[in-house]
Parts: sequence; structure tokens; C-alpha cells
Amino acid sequence: QVLRQFVRHDSDTAASLVLERSMNRVQLLGRVGQDPIMRQVEGKNPVTIFSLATNEMWRTGDSEVSQGALLFLCTLGDISQKTTWHRISVFRPGLRDVTYQYVRKGSRIFVEGKIDYGEYTDKNNVRRQATTIIADNVIFLSDGSLRDKV
Repeated sequence: QVLRQFVRHDSDTAASLVLERSMNRVQLLGRVGQDPIMRQVEGKNPVTIFSLATNEMWRTGDSEVSQGALLFLCTLGDISQKTTWHRISVFRPGLRDVTYQYVRKGSRIFVEGKIDYGEYTDKNNVRRQATTIIADNVIFLSDGSLRDKV
């Protein structure tokens, strides 16, 4: 129901305009890759930036073994893992400051926000693309000490 809200506008000169509500939402659970930094471009609000690693794990080479009327799934394969790094930016004033102060490398956190695709020109005058998660909620699950990783 929330995603199917429409606004219609009929006009003699233009075809009907239909606007649909859409969603850009991201949820990530992972570990921080480096201590956050705070940047401020002249005339703009400061932003806290850090990287977050998420992991995917799967087992390869599963096989089925039949024994009478029972069917067993034997996990004979290797475990594979893929780590994906995400750039997180926090603009909200209260959250930005708390995140900068308390998040540390190795901290386990949950981030909610939206995905943003942008472009910039690097120092060699090459046009680059960047994907950033704009966080609007950060939940601290651990402080990153070795005790929390066990």
C-alpha cells in the first residue's frame, strides 16, 4: 500500500503524468575497516566517513547421499567467502558526531541508509564513479576489541 501511492495529473497539452512512490533503502551489518574521518568542504556541512566490510559465505561441492528411504545432504565442499567494502557517509549532525567519536576500526555495527551514486574528478583529471551509503541510522554492536570478535 505504501509503495503504490499515485498522483495523477491530466492536461490538455500533455499526456497523463503518473508519479509512483519508490524506495532506496540499504541495511548493512559488518565490521569497520578504519577509524572514521571527518571532512568539511568550505561552505558545506561536515561529514563522517568510514568503510564497512560485509562478508558472504557459502559452501561449494555439496552432494546428496541416499541411504535406503532417507536422503542426506553431505557437506563435502570447501567454505568460500567474499568480502565487500562499502563507503559510509554520515551527514546528520548528532549521528555524525557520535559516529566519529565512538566508531573504531574493528567495531561491529549495523547501518541503515540509502545508496548514492556519484562522480568526481581525481587529481589526475580522470573522471571516476563512487558508490556511497548515506547513513541515517547507526547501531553500535561492539567496540571492536578482540573480546567482541570471539
